[in-house]
Amino acid sequence: MTAMEAKTHRVPAADGLELNLLEWSGDGTPMLLIHGFSNEAHIWDDFIETVAPFYRVLALDLRGHGDSDWHPEAAYDYDDHVRDLECVLNHLEIDRVVIVAHSLGGRASMLFGGRHPERIAGLVIVDSAPELDPRGTARISIDTAQNQDPSFSTVAEYERMLVHAYPAATASAIRRMAKHGLRETEEDRWVLKMDPAMRSAMNPEDEERMTEIAERHERYREEMWDSLARISAPTLVVRGAASDIVSAEVADRMVDDVLPQGQLAVVGQAGHSVMTDNPEGFAKAVGDFVLGD
Repeated sequence: MTAMEAKTHRVPAADGLELNLLEWSGDGTPMLLIHGFSNEAHIWDDFIETVAPFYRVLALDLRGHGDSDWHPEAAYDYDDHVRDLECVLNHLEIDRVVIVAHSLGGRASMLFGGRHPERIAGLVIVDSAPELDPRGTARISIDTAQNQDPSFSTVAEYERMLVHAYPAATASAIRRMAKHGLRETEEDRWVLKMDPAMRSAMNPEDEERMTEIAERHERYREEMWDSLARISAPTLVVRGAASDIVSAEVADRMVDDVLPQGQLAVVGQAGHSVMTDNPEGFAKAVGDFVLGD
């Protein structure tokens, strides 16, 4: 197996689920890459060549995403993802790990790090924080509600939708998201691999559900701030300069006031999806941090 050829594994997670795991390289300190809401493990492909020669690089599909199992009762809370991380790392017999995690994955990783600080060798939090900018969360909710369970006649049709959702992403990233985010049905249609239950839960017109989501975020907010304070390993907070999810003020607070060994990198020409908007800038910022340059 070369550094740029992924090997696919099915690994046990919580609740009897199995998750899809890509292993890009087999030697060195383990590095686990965790995507955000509605993405999957290949979102990191542009970044792999930066770290695969130096780390044992693994990329995970979260439950309900990509080629991982869906939960039969739609258990997709932060605690569920944390329990999955515990199971996956235990199965792989990984005691300490460097985690690079975006958005939803970043929030789950904060909680994991706060509960298991001894297992964090390093942490990169990509455009994620204990407190999210309501402008961005509203945008994501609206975009998701408008495409609850879309199906497409061709992969190219989905690519055109992704261009609107990721206006700053590179063309190659759009093609890759479309390729790995769809499955073909027996009716010769293409549908999202993501569990529709996750999308239906994001309907902004469902006031009761949106109130429940807001209360859940509030419930986890303080634990996430407390978790950051307990993570003693070097931690890089990466923010897209044009992000509408993580404000500059919150990112500064994370690094300056809370994280014991926090650093901040602001990547220009990038919004929330930093690694697809500016792959070179993202690789430079994170590579300098994890490779010690």
